[in-house]
Amino acid sequence: MSSSDPRPPGGQERPTIVLRPRVVRISAYATGVVVLAGMIGGAVMLESFHLGGRLGLVGTGIMMFLFCHLEASVRLIARPYVLEVRNVFRARTVHWPEIVGISFPMGDPWAHLDLADGSTLAINAIQRYDGKRAVAAAHRLQRLVQERGEAPETASPGD
Repeated sequence: MSSSDPRPPGGQERPTIVLRPRVVRISAYATGVVVLAGMIGGAVMLESFHLGGRLGLVGTGIMMFLFCHLEASVRLIARPYVLEVRNVFRARTVHWPEIVGISFPMGDPWAHLDLADGSTLAINAIQRYDGKRAVAAAHRLQRLVQERGEAPETASPGD
């Protein structure tokens, strides 16, 4: 195996793993559909509204649905050499060696990555609402941090 071969020892490629919340995702889409349907229904049924008011109701419904979609689309993608965290309004890519650990204190709504620079990064993809499934996902991510978090060995300058 050459030094440029990206595969870890043993020859197997590290799998890509995607984590998403279940309960929040279902709730967000259900809420978005209900709100959008209600706004469209209101725009159709309320005869006292002029065209501008009706369009405003539909536009508000669409904006609410888009926000619900953002909430439902949070995810964490564990690629072989980086971790991609997509929260509601921001996405961030972190290299495995930058991650010290994962914390999921009781009472917190979601897990957090503890980073080497002393900061933390919220992981909206692992949410307390998912119960045991979320705790299992946090443990799985912790194992990945331990497995993939080691910086790759590089050849020393004297070699």
